[in-house]
Amino acid sequence: MSKLFGDMGNMLKQAEQFQSQIKKIQEELAHKIVEASSGGGMVTVKANGRQEILSVTIDPEIIKQNDIEMLQSLIAAATNEALKQAQSLAQSEIGKLTGGLNLPGLL
Repeated sequence: MSKLFGDMGNMLKQAEQFQSQIKKIQEELAHKIVEASSGGGMVTVKANGRQEILSVTIDPEIIKQNDIEMLQSLIAAATNEALKQAQSLAQSEIGKLTGGLNLPGLL
């Protein structure tokens, strides 16, 4: 019986360590920045590894063109690419911890 409780204690300890490591990765991801642009650099979006948009930069030249639909498309494209890069970064960092296993809900 004591071996069973010892095994459970080890499993709980490992789970706590894993949870602590996940939290550390989440904190680190907040400081890792990805950047994506569209329209040849007319729109640039920066996001962190937690998939939070940090900034959107728009070249004033595109505003002079007065093409709102194009600007909206460029913003959407750059934002989607930045989020995709941020997600990939997060998966890569978690993959280091999980050995490449895809465990949904960790981030």
